[in-house]
Parts: sequence; C-alpha cells; structure tokens
Amino acid sequence: MDTKITILIVDDEASVRDSLYQWFVEDGYQVDSAESAKEALVRLESKDFDIVLADIKMPGMDGLEMLRRIKSLEKNPIVIIMTAFATVDTAVQALKDGAYDYITKPFDPDELSHLIRNASKQITLAAENDLLKEKIVSLENVEDLIGNSEAMRHLMQEISSIAQSNSSVIITGESGTGKELIARAIHANSSRKFFPLIIVHCGALTESLLESELFGHEKGAFTGAVYNRKGRFEMADCGTIFLDEIATIPPKMQIELLRVLETKTFMRVGGNKEISSDFRVICATNRDLKSMVDKGLFREDLYYRLNVITINVPPLRERTEDIPLLVEYFIKKYCHSMNKPTITIDAKALKRLEEFSFPGNIRELENMIERAIVVGDGKKIRLNDLPIGKESENSPFESLNDVEKKHIQFILNKYNWNISTSAKVLKVDRVTLYNKIKKYHLSPNKNQ
Repeated sequence: MDTKITILIVDDEASVRDSLYQWFVEDGYQVDSAESAKEALVRLESKDFDIVLADIKMPGMDGLEMLRRIKSLEKNPIVIIMTAFATVDTAVQALKDGAYDYITKPFDPDELSHLIRNASKQITLAAENDLLKEKIVSLENVEDLIGNSEAMRHLMQEISSIAQSNSSVIITGESGTGKELIARAIHANSSRKFFPLIIVHCGALTESLLESELFGHEKGAFTGAVYNRKGRFEMADCGTIFLDEIATIPPKMQIELLRVLETKTFMRVGGNKEISSDFRVICATNRDLKSMVDKGLFREDLYYRLNVITINVPPLRERTEDIPLLVEYFIKKYCHSMNKPTITIDAKALKRLEEFSFPGNIRELENMIERAIVVGDGKKIRLNDLPIGKESENSPFESLNDVEKKHIQFILNKYNWNISTSAKVLKVDRVTLYNKIKKYHLSPNKNQ
C-alpha cells in the first residue's frame, strides 16, 4: 500500500489485542491498540485512524456507547464491532448507530481480512472522490480568466448566471480574446462539470473530416475507415460540446447540425443505427453571424437555434487595467515552463504594453511575454525586449496588419518554420496560419 490504512483495536483482553495486532501488521496495515473505550476516545482525539475495531462488551463504557461518541466527533473512521454474544438486536443497533459491520468471536482470519480489505477499499474510494471534488471546485475558478476590470467582472457575472442552464450559447469576440476559456468556465461551473467538455475546431477541418469528427463513422464507411469511431457528439453525452469557429461550417453541415441540435440524435457516417446523446452546445465565432444570415451565408434557423444566449468577450484594448495582472500571470507561467526564476517587468515596458492596442488581444500579449523571457537577460523584462519596445510617436508600423505580419514572421523563424508548432504557439489552426502566410507573402529566412 502507498499510504497505509491505520487501524485502532479496542478490546479489554490483551490476547485479542495482541493477536489482531500481529495479523494486521503482517497484512501491511499501521496498527495501534487501546484496552478501553475511554482510552480509545483519547487516542482518537489526538490521532486520525481509518478503521476502529471495537469489542462490544468492555468494563465501563461499552462498544455501542463508544460508537455513538465517535460519530459525534468531526472525525469519521469506519467502525467495526466485535462481539462474542452476537444477537440480532445488538447487530441491528450497531448498524443503526453507524457501524460499518460487525464480526463475532472467535474470528475466522480469512473472514476478518476480507472485511478489513473491503473497508479499506471504501476508504480509498472516498479519498479519491474527495480529491476529484477538490479538483472540480478548483476548476470553477478557471485560473486563466484573469482580470479585475469592470468588463471582466461583468463577464464573470454572465458566466455565473448562465452556467446552470442547458441553453445553447454563442460566444463572440475578436480573435485571441479567450473565447475557449469562457466555454471552459461555463462548463466547469455547470451541473455537467462531472462529464466531458469536447472541443471541436471547425475551421481546421474539411467538410468530410468535420462530418466524421462530429458524428463518428463505421468501419468501411470510406477509404481509411478501418475501425468504428465515436463522434464528438457521442463523446459529449451528459457533457458539453464546444464548436469553435462555427461560422466556417459549410451549408450542408449546417443542415445536419440543425437536425442534431433539435433531436439530439444522429447516425455515424456509413451507419444505419440512430444514436442519442444528451449534450449542451457552446459555439464561438469572431465573425458577425447575423450579418452572414442576412447575406445568406449562414442558415437563419440554425442561428436562432444556437443563439439562445450570447456572450461577448471584450478585446484587450477595452480592459487595459487588466494588463498588469495578465503580464504577471504570463511571466510566472513561462518562467515556470522554462525552468527559470520568476522575474519582474520594468515600469517603462509595462507602461508601453498598457498603451498598445493589441490587435491580437490576449494571445498577442502572451506571445510578447514569452518572447521577452526568451530574448531578455533573465533578470527583468525591459522595453527593448518587447517587439513594440522601440515604437514611439513615429511608429514603424503603418497598420495593425504590419504588427501581425511581423509577429507571425518572428514565430515562424523562431520555430524553424515548423507549421504545426508555430500554429500551436500562435493558438490558431494550421489552415489559418497558411492563409496568413499567403496573405502577407511570408517566407523562410526573412528578417524578424
């Protein structure tokens, strides 16, 4: 056992205490003993025990009275009653008073070992459940949602008010504002938090791949389908599915998605069996879906099915008072991941960040801090460590596109034009990164 189960033996007969002590120590338990109920209660006040094995007939206080007193304590060990005078009445009373079980003397060693093993499994399971609950409670705060601005406080109030609902949500906002984090926060604060949050980046998949990803497929449904595969809707049963970049879904898939949202049923690609799944859907987009509906680019009925609740994530330029907190968080994050001592930021550098418009929002700020930690002297982030550090009133950039172009070129060069790694660092999908490379005519070995 990694953590030994602790047992307290309570019996007025020394021979019983000694025998049980030897049995349990040989089985790998940590064991102590007491010759009276009074002594046992004193031990319980000063030390935690997982299991108490107590005789029912003892001078002074008997086992049943001791059991009732143990149950009044804040500590809650498993209590097993031992008796040489077993009757239905005493057994029933012991169980009513909260005993885990009872066993009669003389003991069958195998029966006793089996009873203790079962009690130990219950203790281990309860400990694991407590750890899981702590983990889930910690998720409710969602540490990456950082900020104390009015905009962030309003956003967190919105998350709190809608989390328990099962209604569909559309999260809108510019690229890099943290829409996925908002989806995670909604899920973590909902009654579905014990079940999966399934994330699908719709813009990174072709129509055929997206269909298979969402609905799953049967073996032989198409070339390369060598086994049955569950789809994301099926995997999200009882949980939440997050559809990022919902505006990129093609028209045919919009029809299929509408049907799934209305019926909560679907069939795998190549299958003929209807599958049911109970999920909540959260979507995100940086585009104006209503405008797309007006232009005939997005189905109106799907839009209204999805748009029960809308949350708009503010851009970083509208919550500049949160920048110092975000900078502190990213410094700690990357110093830890790079195994470096935590550093600080120079006041001039922080002021420059607070003045910058951040077209790439929080994602851009995060990348700036990561870069500054890499290129800096390791003592403090200074103005010249920032890619915007030398800007003044005569900015070398003529547009926001110039800033984005320069930063994408820097990341591509840094990671030797590894598209997968660069896309991950920039927190965009590969298709988006390829489009940016084409848009800005980027190529290897250009100056950063």
